[in-house]
Amino acid sequence: MKIGVDLGGTNIRVGLIDNGSIVEQKIALLKDKDKLPNTLAQIAELIAPYAKNNVTGIGIGVPSVVDVEEGIVFNATNIPSWEKVELRSILQERFELPVFVNNDVNCFVLGEHQFGVARYYHSVVGLAMGTGLGAGIIINNALYNGHNCGAGEIGLLPYLDKNYEAYCSNAFFESFYHTTALDAFSAASKGNADAIQSWAAYGIHLGNAIKAAILVFDPEAIILGGSIIKAYNFFVTSMNKSMLDFPFPHSIQRLNVIASQNENITLLGAAALIK
Repeated sequence: MKIGVDLGGTNIRVGLIDNGSIVEQKIALLKDKDKLPNTLAQIAELIAPYAKNNVTGIGIGVPSVVDVEEGIVFNATNIPSWEKVELRSILQERFELPVFVNNDVNCFVLGEHQFGVARYYHSVVGLAMGTGLGAGIIINNALYNGHNCGAGEIGLLPYLDKNYEAYCSNAFFESFYHTTALDAFSAASKGNADAIQSWAAYGIHLGNAIKAAILVFDPEAIILGGSIIKAYNFFVTSMNKSMLDFPFPHSIQRLNVIASQNENITLLGAAALIK
């Protein structure tokens, strides 16, 4: 048995994992984000019921860069009090179990590679689209962190007047349509023409982000996930069309772009960090 933790700027998911299956899990709103002791206490409280004798370790994904060797978290996104948190040592002291910490999107792509739609590929880039645009990388069947656990931050690459994240996340709908991705999805599902058009425009930008990922990593597969994946059918056509002008057509023909099918895959990936 393993414990997986998916820490986000809004929610915490904690699950008991057995051979890639979730035996039990809890989801809670992250409270008191401006008070580090309170957030740590809440995480420990959620982990505690699962920290039993047959548990071999705790794996946790966080929205930030991480010193993977030491398990130190730096400047967690949307958690103001998490500027530098020695998370591994804190949790190991509390539970007397091995603890492994990594970026949440790295956990997403690791989960897909171990248990999800990417398990048949050797090189994969995972793109998680939600509040922001994050990326995780598998090269030769191994998670690639980079020197500072910052490899693959495609969302922050310059694009048009801003960066890819501004056009491939919820920020796109807020900036250009004064709504949210969730509301745009709801409206499109009801047949609203303007909402459907907004998703077509979104797909063009996402296709351009995918082209950037191909130029850098040339993977076998791109796995798309995050909350925005719910609207996949509204942007997939324009996304594919925007990739047709890629300078190496053969690369596009061989590329597999796949939508994630498991909303808990990041939790499974966090547990897969445990050696």
